[in-house]
Amino acid sequence: MTLSFTHHWRDELPDFYSELAPAPLANARLIWHNAPLAQMLGIPDALFAPENGAGVWGGEALLPGMSPLAQVYSGHQFGVWAGQLGDGRGILLGEQQLADGRRYDWHLKGAGLTPYSRMGDGRAVLRSTLRESLASEAMHHLGVATTRALSVVTSDTPVYRETVEQGAMLIRIAESHVRFGHFEHFYYRREPQKVQLLADYVIRHHWPHLVDSADKYTLWLRDVVTKTAVAIARWQTLGFAHGVMNTDNMSILGLTLDYGPFGFLDDFQPSFICNHSDHQGRYSFENQPAVALWNLQRLAQTLSPFIAVDALNQALEGYELALLEEYGSRMRRKLGLFTQEKGDNDLLNGLFALMEREGSDYTRTFRMLSATEQHSAASPLRDEFIDREAFDRWFSDYRRRLQQEQIADDERQRVMKQENPAIVLRNWLAQRAIEQAERGDYQELSRLHEALRTPFDDRSDDYASRPPEWGKRLEVSCSS
Repeated sequence: MTLSFTHHWRDELPDFYSELAPAPLANARLIWHNAPLAQMLGIPDALFAPENGAGVWGGEALLPGMSPLAQVYSGHQFGVWAGQLGDGRGILLGEQQLADGRRYDWHLKGAGLTPYSRMGDGRAVLRSTLRESLASEAMHHLGVATTRALSVVTSDTPVYRETVEQGAMLIRIAESHVRFGHFEHFYYRREPQKVQLLADYVIRHHWPHLVDSADKYTLWLRDVVTKTAVAIARWQTLGFAHGVMNTDNMSILGLTLDYGPFGFLDDFQPSFICNHSDHQGRYSFENQPAVALWNLQRLAQTLSPFIAVDALNQALEGYELALLEEYGSRMRRKLGLFTQEKGDNDLLNGLFALMEREGSDYTRTFRMLSATEQHSAASPLRDEFIDREAFDRWFSDYRRRLQQEQIADDERQRVMKQENPAIVLRNWLAQRAIEQAERGDYQELSRLHEALRTPFDDRSDDYASRPPEWGKRLEVSCSS
């Protein structure tokens, strides 16, 4: 099968990039590829054969039709305008066109210096590429809109971070890599016509049904707001913290983009900060919904030259409703509730208060709650709490609420288990796979990837257990 690549970004947005080729690594070799994703994209198995070397996966070759370039964008970082940013270590290799009309960017991370590298070296390390490969696939199989990892290459090229590490490359697949920061770049350069050109581009390619609408820009922004709200609500229900919600890391399609110092909650701590560089806690777990709205406001500001202020504000007002609807629907399913009752929020908040006070494991608590039988006072979750009396009071109210619904235990448990995963990508699990991979052993990497493809299946291995104490103390930085 011949892969087909197009160049819409290059051809339609000439001032939005710099053309350049990847810079290969020393003795690069492919150590992992995403076989299910490759099959979906129609990629021949032969391209992954070891005898072909690193090939396109390591920036040593291009496939027919590829035209590599680095995109320029700007952004607010930690709430402060940072000016021009751009693809400092990544290159858009091409846009694959599938026979059914879908199109996917192939983006090579760690591809070397670009005009936007600033003080960086343009490289990625094995540690960070493996974390992204694991995290993006974990999120995909948890049902979250996300970019996806296609391949990971390691090498003998030394890369200097806190220590000397192995240089690596990752190919990331996404329907689009357009960020809020793309719009900010030209707005702050006082080039509103290019902001509008970009808006026309994303509508034409990703919202084609709006092209002929008189109010296409307003309808488009409303949908961006909704997609963002849905993504954030899903993060919150899963206990996922992104860590660096800068405007240049916000996808126009509501995709989870740029996995750096992310973390899933272990102990339930709403104030959890997964990025050790976030000294003020701006991007703490509990702050994510408010930060996403702030970022949307920055995006709306860039559109003010061609969308009326009232229309912008009305679009932004839809954020809270969309967020609460998605979050409420997901949390009811996590609790096994099929209807809405007045006291449901109190029930959820009561559980959260218990979990926060005792440092309960977020994922395990909801998974074990999925085994509840409405006519039995016994619960495996009870032994997870020190204050048994407080848990018994809450559980009694919970069972009473379940009994108000005419739903059999097996059906409710089935729904709950499809909302409450048995495993998530805890930092310690990723770290264990990374440390072995850095020694040249990729078995744990493969085993963990396989487990993350079925997060809602019952399992009894250590993937579903509480983390060891050392696993709770891992510090993760932007270089991760």
